[in-house]
Amino acid sequence: MSPLPFCGGIFDWDSIDERLAELNHRSEEPELWNDPGKAQKIMRERQLLEKQVTGFRSLEQQLDDACTLIELGEMEDDEATVAEGEDALRQLSEAAQRQEVEALLSGEADGNDAYVEIHAGAGGTESQDWASMLARMYMRWAEKRGYKVKLMEESSGDEAGIKSATLEIKGENAYGWLKTESGVHRLVRISPFDSNARRHTSFASVWIFPVIDDSIEIEVSEGDCRIDTYRASGAGGQHVNTTDSAVRITHLPTGIVVACQQERSQHKNRASAWLMLKARLYEAELKRREEKANEEAASKTEIGWGHQIRSYVLQPYQMVKDVRTDVESSDPSGVLDGALDPFIEAALASRVDGGSVPGDIQDLD
Repeated sequence: MSPLPFCGGIFDWDSIDERLAELNHRSEEPELWNDPGKAQKIMRERQLLEKQVTGFRSLEQQLDDACTLIELGEMEDDEATVAEGEDALRQLSEAAQRQEVEALLSGEADGNDAYVEIHAGAGGTESQDWASMLARMYMRWAEKRGYKVKLMEESSGDEAGIKSATLEIKGENAYGWLKTESGVHRLVRISPFDSNARRHTSFASVWIFPVIDDSIEIEVSEGDCRIDTYRASGAGGQHVNTTDSAVRITHLPTGIVVACQQERSQHKNRASAWLMLKARLYEAELKRREEKANEEAASKTEIGWGHQIRSYVLQPYQMVKDVRTDVESSDPSGVLDGALDPFIEAALASRVDGGSVPGDIQDLD
């Protein structure tokens, strides 16, 4: 069977077979594990190539099965069988598109877990409620993918919602899938907190950065940081901490701030906060390299109001639109329930094709 048309040169079977053979040989060398970082990199590349080849072979087999089913149906004049084969082809096309996008996740940290940091913008309770809706959206997206979600920090809103939250999302290529979600998200709706039922526009920022592993070395001097402890907020009753166990670290040279209150132990929260800070610094360096490499393309890209990347309109009509890719959905309820893949896939494809991702999103005013 000839290669599937969607590949676009991604699979060069001769070179892949050669590279896999080389990686398999190197993985069997006893001295490889004298350098754990190098060993992990080799094993990760081998696993990625094996997964891509297996996925491609599976698509080929499914394509052959669907075509055979349609041919049999046409020979026997069986419309139901033909329809079944055509439906299989449609599903196969969607699966092929997903694999094509997944093949683009070859960045330095794309295979890592991810932190999702959410901050409410100006607007008080309305924006804080919007921030909590975004946190739920990413939780739902992660759960649908079979990823694990852990709440690292949360600052409750004054009346409802949250002022900020940090999620840790664990799963294969979590950072690679989520990295284009960084930016300002805009909500338009009739506010449930407005007694006059007026329409409000709210903003919240999302910041994605990779969880770094032992193969990535980041040096941070304690002298460059301010470490504060405070009492973790909670739902009340037995869940309220009575000690200053939460930890906030401010990296003075960059102004980056991270916080963790997940554990009751200040020591554990401090360790987690250090990991989060190193991850933020690492992501900032990756971003600096990308911006330098795409300086010319970035200079031609106009970043919209408040670095906005996506609008979610609930009234007077229903629509979610990504301003970078023009991808739209008329089902905002579904999107807010985690149906983000069409937006993510389009943003990833656009990024590889030379598009840019908004820069610093700290200022929401």
